[in-house]
Amino acid sequence: MKALYLKQSGDPPNLEILDVPTPVPGPHQALVRVTACGFCHHDRLVMAGVLRRGVAPNVILGHEISGVVAETGSNVTGLKTGDRVVSILTEACSHCDRCANGREHRCREGEGIGHGRDGGFAEYVALSEHSLVKVPEGLDPVGSALLACPMGVALQAVSETAQVAPGETVVVTGAGGGLGAHSVQAAAALGARVLAVSSSPEKENALRELGAAEFLGTNGLEFAELVMAMTGEEGADVVIDTVGSALFPSTLGSLAQYGRLVLLGEIKGERVSLNPAEVIFRDAQVLGASGVSRATV
Repeated sequence: MKALYLKQSGDPPNLEILDVPTPVPGPHQALVRVTACGFCHHDRLVMAGVLRRGVAPNVILGHEISGVVAETGSNVTGLKTGDRVVSILTEACSHCDRCANGREHRCREGEGIGHGRDGGFAEYVALSEHSLVKVPEGLDPVGSALLACPMGVALQAVSETAQVAPGETVVVTGAGGGLGAHSVQAAAALGARVLAVSSSPEKENALRELGAAEFLGTNGLEFAELVMAMTGEEGADVVIDTVGSALFPSTLGSLAQYGRLVLLGEIKGERVSLNPAEVIFRDAQVLGASGVSRATV
């Protein structure tokens, strides 16, 4: 089969398409013929050499996978040849305590798909049946690749981690990106008032169509001041931050008393300076969200 390999990270990276053996599925795996595989910012960071921790040597990148089951291992019971499937982000074992509790994305024995083990930038990929979710025939095969990441990741962060409730004010940073746009949509669907923060003014109308009540441009002004002005100096109940260090401390400064800051992305990989008092006297919660369960997909 043909697969895309990263020969050398950098800007630009050195990429090469190689002919490699088609993987043979293990007893609990399915061989998936890849229909589509999305290009995530995670892939870009690995290609640029910014993200290195846990990346396997010569790994095939790509975790936003949509495809068709071509073959099943001897112990696979939930899938058959011809089933249309999408993957979550982790090769999950199914038997550890986290998998049993619906946290397959943090499986104790798991490997990141397209990170610690081969992913979907290839014609075929072999994955555990517990890392795959069947999808209906009518779904667009290309769009389906986004069901886990970014759609599922954003939905899980908004609904499960942040536990957004109707009537709350939610700030979404990086709202013009994949995670951000779907976070806007999810929060609005849950009945929240969404303030979309983006450095791309040309995306304002699209974000409003997705449910954003207000658009805040990151044009040099600390957007926390705008959030406070738009909330009667109360601040936001929730901040979904898909950008990370580049926008800190405005993200924390946007929070209301008892607010929840959910860290969903980090594009620069830089350190931030935090005064614990900023969290303590807000009675704030700072939470991380990094994946998606099969149930959410």
